[in-house]
Amino acid sequence: MAKSSSLNVRVVEGRALPAKDVDLAPRDISGTSDPFARVFWGSQSLETSTIKKTRFPHWDEVLELREMPGSPSPLRVELWDWDMVGKNDFLGMVEFPPQVLQHNPPNGWFRLQPFPRAEEDSGGSLGALRLKVRLTEDCVLPSQYYQPLRELLMESVLGPAEEDAASPLAVLEELTSGDCRQELATKLVKLFLGQGLTGPFLDYLTRREVARTTDPNTLFRSNSLASKSMEQFMKLVGMPYLHEVLRPVVSRVFEERKYMELDPCKMDLGRTRRISFKGAPSEEHVREASLGLLTGYLGPIVDAIVGSVGRCPPAMRLAFKQLRQRVEERFPQVEHEDVKYLAISGFLFLRFFAPAILTPKLFDLRDQHADPQTSRSLLLLAKAVQSIGNLGQQLGQGKELWMAPLHPFLLQSISRVRDFLDQLVDVDGKEEAGGPARALVPPSVTVREGYLLKRKEEPAGLATRFAFKKRYFRLSGETLSYSKSPEWQMRSSIPVSHIRAVERVDEGAFQLPHVMQVVTQDGAGAMHTSYLQCKNVNELNQWVSALRKASAPNPDKLASCHPGAFRSGHWTCCLQAERSASGCSRTHSAVTLGDWSDPLDPDAETQMVYRQLLLGRDRLRMKFLEDSNMHTTLEADSGACTDALARQREAAARLLEVLTDLDQAHEEFQQQEQGKVVWGPLRP
Repeated sequence: MAKSSSLNVRVVEGRALPAKDVDLAPRDISGTSDPFARVFWGSQSLETSTIKKTRFPHWDEVLELREMPGSPSPLRVELWDWDMVGKNDFLGMVEFPPQVLQHNPPNGWFRLQPFPRAEEDSGGSLGALRLKVRLTEDCVLPSQYYQPLRELLMESVLGPAEEDAASPLAVLEELTSGDCRQELATKLVKLFLGQGLTGPFLDYLTRREVARTTDPNTLFRSNSLASKSMEQFMKLVGMPYLHEVLRPVVSRVFEERKYMELDPCKMDLGRTRRISFKGAPSEEHVREASLGLLTGYLGPIVDAIVGSVGRCPPAMRLAFKQLRQRVEERFPQVEHEDVKYLAISGFLFLRFFAPAILTPKLFDLRDQHADPQTSRSLLLLAKAVQSIGNLGQQLGQGKELWMAPLHPFLLQSISRVRDFLDQLVDVDGKEEAGGPARALVPPSVTVREGYLLKRKEEPAGLATRFAFKKRYFRLSGETLSYSKSPEWQMRSSIPVSHIRAVERVDEGAFQLPHVMQVVTQDGAGAMHTSYLQCKNVNELNQWVSALRKASAPNPDKLASCHPGAFRSGHWTCCLQAERSASGCSRTHSAVTLGDWSDPLDPDAETQMVYRQLLLGRDRLRMKFLEDSNMHTTLEADSGACTDALARQREAAARLLEVLTDLDQAHEEFQQQEQGKVVWGPLRP
């Protein structure tokens, strides 16, 4: 059992204080700063990107931190001015005690303060920072207590199609409001991904969605659980694919910074001096030049997409194949021929490619947000990709008639996109869609590489700083290898299949920051631990994430390990004197990609589902069990069939029984924490 706390810190922007008209304190000779934010919570810290040459930075980045067991920690957010030469300059900070985080999470503008006893450095003009903070606290029980709820959810997607509307998962979906649907979709996708059942899960949601859709033009256009789950699934398994397809052109847009504009209301003729014209520039000149530039970027984007069939993850292709099959069964009429294409392109183009082009940083395509001019160029490209994904159905409609010069190019691309979608679903359906890890990390692909400091296996009394040696590491889906340099021929390697845990190490273990441990088990069953130091916290998070993702399907994962090291005859974390002593801290499976956390941790995910069911428990009782005169069911198309109603009530009763058992487990755990009872086995 373990207590789990996560803190979502949305760092929005810095700007002038309303009362004094003061912005962030300038630190550079130019009168501007290169600010970035550094967030501290307990032993965890993360940083935002650096915004260059501004006193009014806009990040709008979400940082997620997980607190280790112990007393509640305050949140501190520091602003620093990045310096290429010399040390960074402090700009200001805000700090919130644990009680504020728990009872009144910060949301708004906060005056920046100097470091304690450093008032003379502030000059009274440090500026302000806009934040939005959300604290989530959970007690994660031992795995066996979640097994009944997991079995109910798995049973829902593996049962016969005629029972879809009366399954426990259907009841859960009905109880979930729109605000919570995004988080629930994310957790369910991760839960089923960890079980290797993402394919049946997505197919189950698709069947329910198409069954209740009468107008094909509205299919998957709402933020239903089916839409949100497919969207999160693409982000979890398809990010390397998206990077390979879009990064070359997106990087060109950032590097070339060309001025492009088709909307006459937004044209700035004064900025067209960069474009060579004979005579004074006019709207027509700007439009023609912009059209050439836009098609110059769109052409390679479309070429990359339609030529990417072989690089699309098999799990995504199989999910799209199932999706197309369900849509064709529901709308077989000739006049609905395009619906089978629109269902797939609506996800792939409108919810994946276009958003990544619009905001590349959120999809880890760029380290920083675009400047205003580049943002406008990306917006025009994203609109064009959306139009292609809509198969041109809305061209010439709405308020954006100024996009008309692009229509010939867009129309020419549509037939190529249809062919691409046909090829995309031409895949062997025998392979499991959404097997947990091999879809995430292909065996032969290098997913991360770079220099790390590796501790010698037996340093034999060397001082800590001499016990760590610089080595170049490469991680693929098959091996973690290392050598003295990238070109070095002699390489040592660890099979990824041998990894049993990847965990951070307490700073006190070696008196060094940013250390992680990779615990492996060799063919003879012996355990080995490699200690690796990263250069900063961001690199540490990225390596931990990549290693956990690569080793996600491994069996026999460790349930616990030591966050310290065995030194001077004892473990530095728990002081046990036996090297083989059981671990004193629960292991984790959390991995992070861009701005998404995708933990393949079934216990943590099921705990969130339990928490969601608790919010709707009263409604669950009232809707299914207490209203004996109910004449309608949850599904509009299921009628008042007595059998269907009986199945729904049975599913609700089973869910309530599982909730009662988990309630009891949590209550006894809390009593144990207060020293009232000794933890013992509960009824299964």
